[in-house]
Amino acid sequence: MRETVPQALAGERLDRLVSMLTGCSRADAAALVDEGAVAVDGRPVITRSYRVVEGAVVELEVPAPVEVPGLEPDPDVPVPVVYEDADLLVIDKPAGLVVHPGAGLATGTLVNGLLARYPGIAGIGQPDRPGIVHRLDKGTSGLMLVALSEPAYEGLVAMLAAHEVHRRYHALVWGHVEAPSGMIDAPVGRSTRDRTRMAVTVRGKPAATYYDVVRRFDQPAPLTELTCTLTTGRTHQIRVHMTSIGHAVVGDERYSGARQSLPLDRPFLHSEHLALEHPVTDASVTFDSPLPPDLTAILDGLD
Repeated sequence: MRETVPQALAGERLDRLVSMLTGCSRADAAALVDEGAVAVDGRPVITRSYRVVEGAVVELEVPAPVEVPGLEPDPDVPVPVVYEDADLLVIDKPAGLVVHPGAGLATGTLVNGLLARYPGIAGIGQPDRPGIVHRLDKGTSGLMLVALSEPAYEGLVAMLAAHEVHRRYHALVWGHVEAPSGMIDAPVGRSTRDRTRMAVTVRGKPAATYYDVVRRFDQPAPLTELTCTLTTGRTHQIRVHMTSIGHAVVGDERYSGARQSLPLDRPFLHSEHLALEHPVTDASVTFDSPLPPDLTAILDGLD
């Protein structure tokens, strides 16, 4: 590939220019620069932040796209869209849907459904989970952000790392949570006894969950309806934190929340609210999702 830098792109970083010219991710473009695969006016440039000038000739050999096994588009996978523009997608994930392929699961995930509707995300972010900037557990329903462009991906990843995305969840837990509100500040990491579980552990990563009591119930057992707000997004964070203080999430089989007195085939956990500044336009945006029918039916039967 050989391109002359137009006036509109003068002053652009070399790695970003390569990303725009090739359609590859910013990370892959940076790797091409690092490897010396990009030349400007006949001279290899290995500095990612190099600023190009108008009229400069940029040359590179575009590598063949790497195919990731299992990432096949699947139009049968539901993708309930709450909001969409050129850069950002917000979906309302149904419970039971896995976000991306993993060990033992190659198809039928949200990513497969996204690729069928938005094939342009194939080169955005990580190859095995294109467009995905955060995830919800299989059994958790509700709002999720998806990047439809590389600038949106980079912006969302940075915002999540800086705790600049407000995320609120709706939960039902066992027992009466006595304090009307509180904060659980405890590191979460992989359990040393069971590698498929997470746990509060000194070797974990910092994690903080804020909660507010909505209602308490006595029948068919002591229960508390909560909203939980995250400043961090560790795997299974709310489920692990609530279990650690003796209030497991109802229906959560993995963390001692599945009980016969209130049967539910998935954790009572719903991502109900997102608020952030748009990663490209900087506009303030908020999104809300009502409780799905299965969780509403549970609440309706409590006293």
